[in-house]
Amino acid sequence: MQWIQLILALSILVVIHELGHFCFARLFKVRVEKFYMFFNPKFSLARAKKINGKWQVRFFAPNVEQTAVPVLDAMGNEKKDEKGQALYRPMTDEELNALPEDDWRRYPDNTEWGIGWVPFGGYCAIAGMVDETKDATDLASEPQPWEFRAKNVWQRLCIIIGGILVNFVAALLIFGMILFHWGKDTLPLSQITTGLYYSDIMIGEGFQQQDKILTINGNEPEDLTDIVQWIIIEGQRDVLVLRGTDTVRLTMSEDLGERYLALQNDVDREEREKARADKSYIKRDYLLVSFFMPMVIDSVLPGGAASFANMQKGDSIVGVNGRVGLCRVQIDNELSKHPCDSVTLDFYRAGQPMQARLFIGDQSKIGVIIKGLDSFYTPVHTDYTFFEAIPAGIKYGCDFLVMYVKQFRLIFTKEGAQSVGGFGAISNMFPETWNWYGFWKITAIISLILAFMNFLPIPALDGGYILFLLWEIITGRKPSDKFLEVANTIGFWLLFALLIFANGNDIFKAFF
Repeated sequence: MQWIQLILALSILVVIHELGHFCFARLFKVRVEKFYMFFNPKFSLARAKKINGKWQVRFFAPNVEQTAVPVLDAMGNEKKDEKGQALYRPMTDEELNALPEDDWRRYPDNTEWGIGWVPFGGYCAIAGMVDETKDATDLASEPQPWEFRAKNVWQRLCIIIGGILVNFVAALLIFGMILFHWGKDTLPLSQITTGLYYSDIMIGEGFQQQDKILTINGNEPEDLTDIVQWIIIEGQRDVLVLRGTDTVRLTMSEDLGERYLALQNDVDREEREKARADKSYIKRDYLLVSFFMPMVIDSVLPGGAASFANMQKGDSIVGVNGRVGLCRVQIDNELSKHPCDSVTLDFYRAGQPMQARLFIGDQSKIGVIIKGLDSFYTPVHTDYTFFEAIPAGIKYGCDFLVMYVKQFRLIFTKEGAQSVGGFGAISNMFPETWNWYGFWKITAIISLILAFMNFLPIPALDGGYILFLLWEIITGRKPSDKFLEVANTIGFWLLFALLIFANGNDIFKAFF
């Protein structure tokens, strides 16, 4: 189900990205030869084109030949470049008109629309532009009025930025519509009277269980997300906590973010090994900080360890094997250390302390359903009107983008590089069972990421073209088509190497 959601989300985002290029190209009267969802080497699943006012559709058909012919010398021989590759030029109007009436190449002004058979991509082939669909040898020696390269630099810049702009705006609109339809639930830290749970790495930074974080670098965090973002991603170091009735100032280590990623990678590796040994094993997340929640039984599962120990609904578990005063996360962690073993649970029933001896299975489960956070605290729900949701969605999207950019400081560390993932990691972002809220939220996040990644000044990405166009604006000198071809080739292989690395990480995590 996650892979289906990923393919659907990428299909939507690629189409709207290319539509951004398409709309600006047509606005400036530049021909768009092909518009494809997915790639179509050799043949297409479906392709369509408007011919003499009527649509013609072909299914599982070979690709249409290019409207180009070899360049000939005075002796009628094909000209070749320094690499020995044949040179081509666009067909003249006379050559096009000589083609059969049903030959799609006779109608270059109309775009060919299609669906390829290789997923995770798509393209918009703009006439007169050196990109992944053509190289410099495909272009005529003289720019034609309907070509990309014949337009002024500002028009070309708009055409290139169009894809990034549409992805960015689409993400903000999706966030806005999510808020309009579902509203927003938040649980302010100010409501949490029991304080917070801190992982071992945070204890090492000076925190104590049930400390309440007042400020980080002078700013008051609203929820748990703020804490993780400000301390780990942004590297903010000055933390003021309330410990009992005292305020304590803590200074975080400079390498806390890197150490947390390294620890998370180690925990993830251990969890993968357990999951491979037992296919029914449910992987746990390593929490940096969480709520110090009590572990109160909501119901006892028949046949489980707790049922044989006569535990009941409402029992509040507070300890394992003599360690008492524990919260839910700590109890889960303690139980995970004793698979297929007997443990002693300390719990309260109607205010009275009690104990029970249980034998737990290989998944370290005691056979109960625990009361959720909403049993103890009521989240603050905010509904939005349509006109309130749009600016709120814009703010949410912009805040996420800023956070995503800031986390790049961790990507270029050894620990961050090990955390980079490909399509497998992206698919895991989607919920395991279908729900529209999760699908649209992750789709909006990926749309923002695509907009940012495409903006990077790497040849073969939109950002590379933007860099060259800005160079042309500043210097007044336009890079040659041959230079663009070489730069795009280098950029393509860099991106290909990154793709192999990211998906290689996914494969490594799946088998090792």
